[in-house]
Amino acid sequence: MGRLQASLLPAGLILLTASVSVCELTCRPGDSGPSFDSLQEVFDRKPFRPAVNLSNPTITNISFTLYAVLGVYWFHEFLIWDPDVCDGVTKISLPVNNLWMPDIIVYEFVDDDVSQACPYVYVNHTGHIRYDRMLRLVSACNLEIFSFPFDIQNCTFTFGSYMHTIKHVRVKTALPFEQISWNSKRFLEASGEWELVEILGEEGILKFGIDEWDIITFWVVIKRRPILYVVNLLIPSSFLMIIDILSFYLPPHSVDRASFKMTLILGYTVFLLIMNDLLPSTANGTPIIGLITQEVLQKI
Repeated sequence: MGRLQASLLPAGLILLTASVSVCELTCRPGDSGPSFDSLQEVFDRKPFRPAVNLSNPTITNISFTLYAVLGVYWFHEFLIWDPDVCDGVTKISLPVNNLWMPDIIVYEFVDDDVSQACPYVYVNHTGHIRYDRMLRLVSACNLEIFSFPFDIQNCTFTFGSYMHTIKHVRVKTALPFEQISWNSKRFLEASGEWELVEILGEEGILKFGIDEWDIITFWVVIKRRPILYVVNLLIPSSFLMIIDILSFYLPPHSVDRASFKMTLILGYTVFLLIMNDLLPSTANGTPIIGLITQEVLQKI
């Protein structure tokens, strides 16, 4: 057998590899590239894993890049030809629906991918296939927001084959985890509210009964850029607290003190409503600024 390579870039880059015995396509004199008859024979084998000896597993390498493109590269042992015989053609495009693909999934996904898929793949004369497509991944991630808006989150992405056990598909990393983290930081240098801290990873085996699957787990550590919340939450709330403290210097029997306190209560109430709109609805717990605001509100 040989090596199959795939690359995922969502969010990720998956690189697949497989080693095999050579099974070359045929080329007719005067044609540019492999003949349609030989390609049709490969298309007819789509339901089967591209391996001459099915007892040998297909080696799958995954490189996760936190971005919005999914690139898959693998080796197809039935799509090899000699460019010297085939009029110098070294690369062709084929419909992706006519070829076998590794069934790499993310175990934490919670929504269907609605991004537009590319209908074609590039095939090199050496049998290496390149498939690039846009990918939008929605996954589950537990948020700890006690230190909001200075919080740091740790989200998990687990990649593996959906059906094939380690007897048929082996899943390994294509790049060191440090290189994967550096690539993702380069793509997400200036992306909105979150800043990527690092990406950690670990290879493992998922056991279920007598079957085993290769999995690769990535831990994506991100931190929030707090400037928006400092300007819109922390500074106004601090101003309200300072005004509340200064209100104790008003004479106890002053008519303006009661109305001033009512205005502060209204301000705190509006602040809590704004904070609830800004916080994630799936977050665990209450941020410390919310607890402080509620405590102050109870003592007014």
